[in-house]
Amino acid sequence: MAQKPGIPKGTRDFSAEQIAKRNFIINHIKNQFELFGFAPIETPSFENLSTLMGKYGDEGDRLIFKILNSGDFLRKVDDNLLTEKDAKKLTTKISEKALRYDLTVPFARYVVQHQNELIFPFKRYQIQPVWRADRPQKGRFREFYQCDADVVGSRSLWQDVEFVLLYDAVFTALKLPVTIKINNRKILSGLADLLEEKDKFTDFVVALDKLDKIGEEGVVKEMASKGISQQSIDNITPIFNFKGDNKAKIDLLKTLLADSETGQKGLEELEFVLNSLSETGLQSAGIEFDITLARGLNYYTGSIFEVSAKNVQMGSIGGGGRYDDLTGIFGLKNMSGIGISFGLDRIYLVMEELGLFENVSIPKPDVLFINFGEKEALYSLKAVQKLRRTGIKAELYPDTVKMKKQMTYANKRQIPFVALAGSNEMVNNTFTLKNMTDGSQREVDLEEMIEIVKSKK
Repeated sequence: MAQKPGIPKGTRDFSAEQIAKRNFIINHIKNQFELFGFAPIETPSFENLSTLMGKYGDEGDRLIFKILNSGDFLRKVDDNLLTEKDAKKLTTKISEKALRYDLTVPFARYVVQHQNELIFPFKRYQIQPVWRADRPQKGRFREFYQCDADVVGSRSLWQDVEFVLLYDAVFTALKLPVTIKINNRKILSGLADLLEEKDKFTDFVVALDKLDKIGEEGVVKEMASKGISQQSIDNITPIFNFKGDNKAKIDLLKTLLADSETGQKGLEELEFVLNSLSETGLQSAGIEFDITLARGLNYYTGSIFEVSAKNVQMGSIGGGGRYDDLTGIFGLKNMSGIGISFGLDRIYLVMEELGLFENVSIPKPDVLFINFGEKEALYSLKAVQKLRRTGIKAELYPDTVKMKKQMTYANKRQIPFVALAGSNEMVNNTFTLKNMTDGSQREVDLEEMIEIVKSKK
């Protein structure tokens, strides 16, 4: 007996209903991207391994899906290396490509490769799948879509303000209540100055970023495991319990970071963004300064953002930030950028839980033509073609089976109209049009059918 097929963990099949709902989200995001002046690009699903490795920190590198070289990839590997069983060394010998981990690093590669063709500041959006060898759980998949918008070629803080407004516009359009958390990596650098071990900044940031997942005790434990001294941990412990509104938190940090030039610069940038937003106003999103927000990726240098849905237990549904020299890793220096991402799959789960898909319907025909036989089918198919040219979705049932089976098909697919054409209708050049909602029917010509169906759309 053949084994039942399956799919890899962390991946999914999507039904027509699910795709309709996903497209509903994507269309709203694309609409706002374009209203804000972004244009689309696409990049390959896989990149050279060297393009991706070393850009996401050690944790990110471990989650990159590597692609084995074609052919007998082990033949050229030294026997001693095989015996050594060092995965990191072996990988570079048997894999030259990898599935993209995110859209930002491929975008940086794209900018460098096409720099002479682009107009700066360059604003792009990109909606494509990415892959991560993560442990699957609710809201976390190994294959998922990201919806990114980035601007490169400008250091202006107005871009930081604009991206918060973009988040607000998208989630307002989706009627999804959210909180936008904001921080600045320069503030975190200032806090790192309080550590006795300056080389532990990355470990500090990665651990701090997990506060909402593992709690204060878990963060402290992880910092200690990374070699951060108890004295250093004690110096930064007060930030775990900062209280008050955004202004109160900033005032407290001005004192704590009084001797840090970098930290003060970060506070100045943060205040500019928050003050500007208070003047422009947000439609529905709340904005919160969160000192523990770190976003563990190595390339962020200024403002960082994270979006969470209100009233739902779910991880972040969006995030991003400023990177002052991401393209520098590919040889193009001093090209500052900033970008954000929308987590399509998590947004879907949140909207499903909150019942926000009420007005989303599966694509289906407006009219189903019943198949009574070869001559009747040809007569109906000619009408189907004419309806389609007017923008009406029409379908001919493919098989000459009992009418009850064809009507059951129409009912199950919730097709609003059924058209019947027998010998009498063919003589009169008409159709019997049945309204499947109220059961009424009448004989009509093709022009009348078009008018009736369009009036009900």
